[in-house]
Amino acid sequence: MATPGRLAPGIENPVDLLIIGAGPAGLTAAQYGGRANLNVLVLEQLAPGGQALLIDVLENYPGNVGINGGQPKSGYEFAEDLRKQAEDFGAKFLSGSVLSIHKEENIFRAALKDGKNITALAVIIATGAQHRKLDIPGEEEFSGRGVSYCATCDGPFFKNKKIFVVGGGDAACDEAQYLSRLSSKVVLIHRRDKFRAQKALAERVMKNPHIEVRFNTRPLEINGEQKVTSIMLENTVTKEQYTDDADAVFIFAGTVPQTFAITAAGNSCVKTDENGYIITDQNMETSMPGLFAAGDVRATPFRQVVVAAGEGAVAAHCAAAYIDSIKGN
Repeated sequence: MATPGRLAPGIENPVDLLIIGAGPAGLTAAQYGGRANLNVLVLEQLAPGGQALLIDVLENYPGNVGINGGQPKSGYEFAEDLRKQAEDFGAKFLSGSVLSIHKEENIFRAALKDGKNITALAVIIATGAQHRKLDIPGEEEFSGRGVSYCATCDGPFFKNKKIFVVGGGDAACDEAQYLSRLSSKVVLIHRRDKFRAQKALAERVMKNPHIEVRFNTRPLEINGEQKVTSIMLENTVTKEQYTDDADAVFIFAGTVPQTFAITAAGNSCVKTDENGYIITDQNMETSMPGLFAAGDVRATPFRQVVVAAGEGAVAAHCAAAYIDSIKGN
């Protein structure tokens, strides 16, 4: 084993802190890592911001109340501010996709899709989660042709059309609210008899005259020819099945953690919960020393932008302490 302050054989010039993922957790971690005078590199395969980019109005982030009584910032505007702050504190950004991460003594090596390797003293996994699919007939076939997982991206294509929204959590209620500004024919279906969303969001949906709520209802099949024309539904209580006209189906049925980078390398010592989310201690450190996790990829009871940002700050602070121990400071 290498001793603290010494690098593993053959490893030269690793970055201090590698952050994988540039959503709110990763961007906040980058800012705090930079403020701690660390050499920080952020890897993101898409645009910085993560799922925050899909938020039309970020109304529940503390202090995001707009200027002079105006509308709060959008998720995109918020993410851009986070990115600029991180860069101002010295964080560097690189576009790339990580295939695997493994640890060689006290150094982490991240293998990228383009064949490059990046080495680091500590790593923060902030890869978030992707939308869960329903895996029903027609979902894949009509993706991009009436089936969508992003209301702000595709909602404007369906102005004044009949829109179905599937889900019962915060995202489903939030996106149904947004879509109701584009169409007066929004139908929100949920397989249970009540929403999982925060009470304020759920009440707002129930009072919205442009949203019809159908509890105890699940989709069985999405139909059409060149585009979506109908959806087959089932009442989960009576088992009655019926078909309803539809122009679009927006799906918000939960998320799947993006942990491929650690599972691909066979890091069996990195503990996850029954749903695959990474388990950490209060320092955001995983069961592998020096490997931290923050944001939606982490096992947490509450997934919100403000929670992800807080976890990112804690992860960077504790990663800095770990790096000091490796360097022998």
